[in-house]
Amino acid sequence: MSFFSLTQDIAMDLGTANTIIIMNGKIVVDEPSVVALDRNTKKMIAVGSKAKMMYEKTHENILTCRPLKDGVIADFNACEQMMRGLIKMVNMHHHFFQQTLRMVIGVPSGSTEVELRAVRDSAEHAGGKDVYLLFEPMAAAIGIGLDVEAPEGNMVVDIGGGSTEIAVISLGGIVANSSIRIAGDEFTYDIQEYMSRQHNVKVSERMAERIKVNVGSALTDLENPPEDYVVHGPNRITALPMEISVSYQEIAHCIDKSIAKIETAVLSALEHTPPELYADIVKNGIWLTGGGALLRGLDKRLSDKIKMPFRIAEDPLHSVAKGTGIALKNVNNFSFLMR
Repeated sequence: MSFFSLTQDIAMDLGTANTIIIMNGKIVVDEPSVVALDRNTKKMIAVGSKAKMMYEKTHENILTCRPLKDGVIADFNACEQMMRGLIKMVNMHHHFFQQTLRMVIGVPSGSTEVELRAVRDSAEHAGGKDVYLLFEPMAAAIGIGLDVEAPEGNMVVDIGGGSTEIAVISLGGIVANSSIRIAGDEFTYDIQEYMSRQHNVKVSERMAERIKVNVGSALTDLENPPEDYVVHGPNRITALPMEISVSYQEIAHCIDKSIAKIETAVLSALEHTPPELYADIVKNGIWLTGGGALLRGLDKRLSDKIKMPFRIAEDPLHSVAKGTGIALKNVNNFSFLMR
């Protein structure tokens, strides 16, 4: 960082579950997309992992919320405060005097004009001077290392927290895409509902998230299965404590319908793909990115269903963020960046 540089360039993957900020090609902030606000003054108390520790544990004066839902901004004020808080974290490391910000932000490809406007406004209120937007599947493809401007077809399936983005990319543009609001959060909700219905135990969103991470699976038959996960919680009817051990097969059954919807969306995108690009995709395979790509057995299940090779990106959690970082360095060369 130069001592007198007046413009600070930052790339942001504004996700439903996590927000990642890249500066000078390095990840400087990787925090949960959670903010804690004072209910009376609406001032920010904590952001990121500190706010996540408070999540679902607060009293009536503190409101903890996730400002993004299904990949788009649900609470404008909270999102702006969260972005400010996270940008401040960057400034703590590199701060001599106030700088103007140039930002590239990843957004879902299914966003409406209103949703894009909301992201742009939030970024400008949080201090952004020049704000560029980039569709997440395009960012993921750049982050994986694909040549997005080549005249050949590549397909990316980015399964995030709030939405699953599916896109066929060629010549620096999105040829066919499908964006559905079914992703990691929906899996978490399925697990909560299943535990309540099947085991009569109340589990919080955070506990359901832990179950998903420890024993989440897309297949009922894995080669090296995880150990059963023990869940503690109150009985829904008697409120007495319960201890239940959950296996990966149970979770595979309970999230089966949501994964089936992702399969349908992938097939729908392939249906609208021109034959020449379809041939490229069969040859190159389909790339899986986003936190959802870490679900055990997902690549195998999709390969068996769609009869094409699915590959998990090297660092699926950070593919979109890395792509926005690369786009930031080439702001003038990439025609697909939106002002």
